Amino acid sequence: MPHTSSSGADAPDHFPGTAGVEPADGPLAGFRYRRIETRGAVINVATAGDGPPLVLLHGNPLTHFSWHRIASSLARDFTVVALDLRGYGDSSKPEGGEDHAAYSFRAMGEDVFDVMDVLGHERFAVAGHDRGARVGFRMALDRPERVARLAALDIVPTYNVLSKVSLGWGMESYHWFFMAQKAPFPEKLLSADLGYYMDYKLNKKGVGLQIFTPEAMAEYKRCATPEQIHAVCEDYRATIGIDFPLDTSQHGKAKLACPVLVLWGSNSHCGRHFKPIEAWGEWADDLRGYAIPTGHYPAEHRPDLVEPAFRAFFTGREPEPFAA
Repeated sequence: MPHTSSSGADAPDHFPGTAGVEPADGPLAGFRYRRIETRGAVINVATAGDGPPLVLLHGNPLTHFSWHRIASSLARDFTVVALDLRGYGDSSKPEGGEDHAAYSFRAMGEDVFDVMDVLGHERFAVAGHDRGARVGFRMALDRPERVARLAALDIVPTYNVLSKVSLGWGMESYHWFFMAQKAPFPEKLLSADLGYYMDYKLNKKGVGLQIFTPEAMAEYKRCATPEQIHAVCEDYRATIGIDFPLDTSQHGKAKLACPVLVLWGSNSHCGRHFKPIEAWGEWADDLRGYAIPTGHYPAEHRPDLVEPAFRAFFTGREPEPFAA
């Protein structure tokens, strides 16, 4: 199925996300934007650097901008490709379909493969946070010949989350089940006051909103439209209906072939309610990882810890665990 680079007739007239524009200043100075048509979406892509290719995949309710505190530094040694997942930010928001398959992690991963084909990268490393790490996980299982290394921030695999739901995790992660309810129930409630919702969603227990820069908060709120809320709900519906059954069918049978790094926040729902190394060990043999003193948004909370860990891991060295 063909996919082509697009100059983006539908590109927004603002930055970030404007095709062909390179920001003159700000945290993503030096990144160049383009829109790339994949088999199922049009993806907003920012690239910078010259070196081994490294894809950065964001989580919910964020965009590629969530990497702004480490992306430019990484671009000194890597060709960094930061993109908005389909349904998020300035990427297109296709219909999910009756079974929501257009928002499965496999479909999102296929977008990334198509983007990297257009950019000329056959094999590359992937770093993901939250939903982006789940996309990276699926990509590495589906196409091991293409994913050289995988770093995951603050998750355990979907099978391990949904097969071991606890009261504590459920209270902190209500949105997994609320957003998966039949449309348009969650969409109507969340879209009633999007600013309030974004503040509530990002204000994690014991951490607060102060970890986010004003530029980041403005960007996330700009992108929090009813259209994005619907797409995110489709993402969670696909998780329940497609991703979890697929992972369940492969649990104990499939393993990640590439080296894997897992970092999690000691003060996040992941750190409080799971044993991440134990969970990831069910899927990966070449595994390393450790807790860092953050909440759920490590790359924005403690970029001084995430960036050197990524730099070491993606250059083939072992990251040094955080020492207080």
